[in-house]
Amino acid sequence: MKNKQRRELAVCGFEAVKALAERHPDAIQRLFFTQARSRAFGPVCKALAASRRLYRLVESESELEKLCQSVHHQGVVAMIAEPEIPRVDRTILDAWRVARERVLVLDRVGNANNLGAIVRSAAFFGISKIVIGEDDEQAEITTSSYRVAQGGMELVEVFRAPSARWLVEEAAGKMTRIGADHRARNRLQDLSSLVDPETGILVVLGNEESGLSSAVQATCDHLVRIPGTGELESLNVAQAATLFLYELAGL
Repeated sequence: MKNKQRRELAVCGFEAVKALAERHPDAIQRLFFTQARSRAFGPVCKALAASRRLYRLVESESELEKLCQSVHHQGVVAMIAEPEIPRVDRTILDAWRVARERVLVLDRVGNANNLGAIVRSAAFFGISKIVIGEDDEQAEITTSSYRVAQGGMELVEVFRAPSARWLVEEAAGKMTRIGADHRARNRLQDLSSLVDPETGILVVLGNEESGLSSAVQATCDHLVRIPGTGELESLNVAQAATLFLYELAGL
């Protein structure tokens, strides 16, 4: 939930707010919580008081629901400045190449909960770079994506690019570009043989319904599938991301 007048975003969910308070307390502009959650946020309340920022025990959970527009607040809501997502440029791409970064790219993944689940998996496996496109279909960082990420937003850097296609094209010759496609010949377990461990790697995951765009498929160096029984065509994009992230972490 965004407060457009204040240019704020509500972060809710106990684990999400706890991670925010522990790792980036200065990002919290206002904090609201129930009596049951008050002890968990004592240290950050002291920091907020010292900098004259508001924190308050709410009288009713309905106040929290109004702030974050969700019943899934778990007793706490923090208001932060609306996130400014840095844009990938050629300088950043060159730095990723030199650092041999493992980067996950989302091609029009439209569901904010899926984005949050992907961020959570990336944080779990230590993959710290995710790129989202500026396409109309692409989910943005929202209250629900923060909550579903369960604190992962504090461990992952999210970047933006004009589109996944633009990024994959710009990465030519700099990073190995892997596209996830359930019709591909290469299997996920073949991934280590497809990439040079001395280069950076981009893994691109597509839209929940239509998958990778044909333009992105044509530009990738390799297409890779997750093998299954064949009874179902594919996994949910967040589930697929988890398996790719696990493999990426081992490269």
